[in-house]
Amino acid sequence: MAKGVGSMMKQAQRLQAKLAKVQEELADKRVEGSASGQMVVVTATGQQEIVGIKINPEVVDPEDVEMLEDLILAAIQQAKEKSQELAEKEMQKATSGMMPPGMGMPEIGRASCR
Repeated sequence: MAKGVGSMMKQAQRLQAKLAKVQEELADKRVEGSASGQMVVVTATGQQEIVGIKINPEVVDPEDVEMLEDLILAAIQQAKEKSQELAEKEMQKATSGMMPPGMGMPEIGRASCR
């Protein structure tokens, strides 16, 4: 029985190391979300950190700031969703069936603007 526990511990340590490596790699990966045909483009890391926003000058209308705000929010939401999908895909590859679905997915940081 001790051999089984030792084996499980080694497997858990290998899995933990793999997940830590994936988290590190996700910090370097980028995804983009956009709104209104690329008029607003938001770039996020695989860890859901917002690292860039590009706004096409054509969409800037001082008379309709609310529309621009809506486009920015839509692009941020899309970038966040793509980032979550990327993280889930990378974590699934790393665990490659070692864990039951929904178990062990570490919390990814919340989106933030800089």
